[in-house]
Amino acid sequence: MSDLSKQSFIFVTCAGGVEPILERELRALGYKPEAVRPLGVALRGTMDDCLHLNLHLRTAHRVLYELRRFKAENPDELYAELVTLPWEELIAEDGYLSVVSSVDNPTIRDARFANLRVKDAVVDRIGQRCSRRPDSGPDRNGVVLSLHWQGRTASISLDTTGDPLSNRGYRTIPHTAPMRESIAAASLFAADYNGKGHLVNPMCGSGTLAIEAALLATGTAPGLLRKHFAFMHLLPFDPDRWAALRAQAREQVRNGIGGSISATDHDPAAMEAARINAMQAGMSQYIAFETCDFRETEVPYPNPRVVNLFIANPEYGKRLSNEQALEPVYTALGDFMKQHCRGYTGAVFTGNLRLAKKIGLRTRARVPLMSGPLDCRLLLFDLYAGTRKTKDEA
Repeated sequence: MSDLSKQSFIFVTCAGGVEPILERELRALGYKPEAVRPLGVALRGTMDDCLHLNLHLRTAHRVLYELRRFKAENPDELYAELVTLPWEELIAEDGYLSVVSSVDNPTIRDARFANLRVKDAVVDRIGQRCSRRPDSGPDRNGVVLSLHWQGRTASISLDTTGDPLSNRGYRTIPHTAPMRESIAAASLFAADYNGKGHLVNPMCGSGTLAIEAALLATGTAPGLLRKHFAFMHLLPFDPDRWAALRAQAREQVRNGIGGSISATDHDPAAMEAARINAMQAGMSQYIAFETCDFRETEVPYPNPRVVNLFIANPEYGKRLSNEQALEPVYTALGDFMKQHCRGYTGAVFTGNLRLAKKIGLRTRARVPLMSGPLDCRLLLFDLYAGTRKTKDEA
């Protein structure tokens, strides 16, 4: 069991709607996904692959490495199967573990009981063979085990990630209702942005879209920004191998970008947060920030034969302000794209489809993406019509 160099089933999780985008990202990294499933993509690989995926994936949440798949009718059978596994080869006797689960079994009313039986099996096994038993709890700051139990079929996996990959570590000041980093990256991929054209991000809030664009444009692996992953607490973890993977990733970082990245917001507090977050990500030199109304945002002349992206994440009205008051904002956003963004792809991420109709432009695509509990859409527009003006000409 300690030989994690063997290929096993890997399930990479993501937010709802991101699955096809994640599949494309995995293929771009050289992997061959076997199946696209709800909330994730399945493939086969080793623990070394898990390290590589944690380092490079932009749109995923977690990387799960399966240890065992088996049959279990009830909690006693679950315990009996798991206690036979050599957990002492994976988890230190003075270590710490947590258990998360997805359970649909008629004998289980509360998934926390299934988690408890998993924990009992692991610590009992280690306690039988070592002088101590590891501690356990809800925090994901040690080894993380993931139980998937559907009917009679159960699987136990290592959650090699811990805190979700969307927690890059750079957003020290989230500001108001921030966009999750993985959703921002998925939005950029869905709009076919690759960093060669210009990116304009009005209503930037805490700067997540612009920062993710800069990470993508420079080829910076998002895992380079993180200091902690759950796999670091496994006994077979090789720090030298991890250091080598990080060094390879740093060698792939480009010093410059093909187009410009600009981010604007009318709120000085938002701009301050965005600047600080960009600095934390090491991307501030690639992003031009300006405090202004989105209608005053300067749109550079588009680079030819590449995707130039105008992307906004306006307020939805459900959490931040009155929906009716936002109607003229969405209308003005559509007018601005039509009049000033010729040659760009327009993109609006929103959780309010009624307000989205006020944009008044024909969509090229409506990509469903879940942002937490909110059913959102990334609306894409081909901006051919209208008269383009720069801020100086307007």
